[in-house]
Amino acid sequence: MFIQKENLETLEAIGLLAAELDVLPSDFSYTGIKDKKAITFQPMVVKKVTPERLKEIGNKMEKKGMRIYNIRSTYQHLRLGQLKGNHFDIIVRDLQKHSHDPSADLKKRISEAMENVETKGFVNYYGPQRFGQGQIVQTDQIGLALLSEKMVEAVKLFFTPEDTDDPVNNAKRYFLQTEDAKGTLVMLPEFKVREKMLLRALNRYGVNHEGCTKGWLNIPHSLRIFYVHAYCSKIWNEAASYRLKIYGLKAVEGDLVLSEENDESISLNDKVHVVTASEESARKYSIYQVVLPMVGHSIKYPSNKVGEWYHERLSKDELEMCKFRVSPLQLNIPGCYRLILKNVQNLSYFLEGGEKGIKIEDNHLNDLKVSLHISFDLDPSCYATVCLREIMKCDF
Repeated sequence: MFIQKENLETLEAIGLLAAELDVLPSDFSYTGIKDKKAITFQPMVVKKVTPERLKEIGNKMEKKGMRIYNIRSTYQHLRLGQLKGNHFDIIVRDLQKHSHDPSADLKKRISEAMENVETKGFVNYYGPQRFGQGQIVQTDQIGLALLSEKMVEAVKLFFTPEDTDDPVNNAKRYFLQTEDAKGTLVMLPEFKVREKMLLRALNRYGVNHEGCTKGWLNIPHSLRIFYVHAYCSKIWNEAASYRLKIYGLKAVEGDLVLSEENDESISLNDKVHVVTASEESARKYSIYQVVLPMVGHSIKYPSNKVGEWYHERLSKDELEMCKFRVSPLQLNIPGCYRLILKNVQNLSYFLEGGEKGIKIEDNHLNDLKVSLHISFDLDPSCYATVCLREIMKCDF
């Protein structure tokens, strides 16, 4: 089936579907997490449910921000990352000139920005939604606590409320004040499946190290490892910024480059090559071939200042001896490699001014409220928010 959702996280959508279908969130498989603040489409597979049952709940799900399409039987589940890429259609409304560039020609600036990102690409950062942007506690903080096997701390971070007065945050606030898992279960809305799974174990085993460990084990593996991956992603982002700051846009001695060899019998580390001094002098590799490791137990680090930076950064979080295996939670983090720069594909755009459909004349462009319509494709695990930030040269 295909799920269209709006103003819902993928995991929230799965929680709503699971509650309605009387199955577990772990019965669902999908290829990736889609943004909350967007209208998104993605394939999904659910076990133990007939196509007829899915069709029955269609109207009810529409009222909750979801539509279900293309319902059919299948004999294969989906895996995270099992996709060729993502397509994005984005509208940026009420374009404004940068305050430091008020006299610029808007159309010219937009054209330059599009040409720049199309020819040079963008830094392949993990986007802010990976970390729960705007939340008091971000997902990478929970991931660090789990890697450190601080189970109680991870639970309390997970239940840290936002500064809003609503049923979910009131329930979280109550739990932190009382550690009353049973009472909190009653207060939480039905669709908060993750929280309820954790609380059921806490109610049974207590809010202690053992109880919190069992609580984390009570939620699906894909959700447990999501938090650890968020921490690893944060370290990667910081490493990319450091690497570009000290060495710039060229491949240097000690950098890592990844072979494009598709032979599956060759291990990932055997595909990683360390750039030599002579290769740097000969400019054998470009910055577009340089990768940085996502921390884990089976990766190589660059043999230059960037490698030293990784070790110092992990020491700062008291993870210098971390084996990146959390046995009590059945978490295994081998690590991987990620290109520093990425290119956008099939980029197109047009401008629209005033009322929808009005053609913009060049000489009136700067006097109108202008919307920019952008369409492009990105490889898996690349973030449209990061590409858009490169185009607009601002954070949002």
